[in-house]
Amino acid sequence: EVQLVESGGGSVQAGESLRLACAASGLIFEDYAITWFRQAPGKEREAVSSIFISSGGTAYADSVKDRFSISSDNAENTVHLWMNNLKPEDTAVYYCAASLTTHVNGPLWVHSLRYNSWGQGTQVTVSS
Repeated sequence: EVQLVESGGGSVQAGESLRLACAASGLIFEDYAITWFRQAPGKEREAVSSIFISSGGTAYADSVKDRFSISSDNAENTVHLWMNNLKPEDTAVYYCAASLTTHVNGPLWVHSLRYNSWGQGTQVTVSS
């Protein structure tokens, strides 16, 4: 019943910015953590950033911490990922995933197997 829909991907040059959106439905938004993952061809899925809706707490992968920012629009049940100064290594399909917060507290947020609900993905391509 939980549905997640990503949008906002596209093709940009290195140094440019994009904003991704993850629209959630079929869940009590405040009970969840929403996390962005990405997967490039031939590579493992990587956790990028997470937001815990009820507290507003956030987490970031070291590779994006100084460039990306995650936020929630609770009135719209939507999470945004602001991606600045994009680099070619950011090229991937970006997915959002949802989990009850109790399953992903602390360092557990990076483990994809703990998330039961996933969006369809949106492609981000960064050229140099």
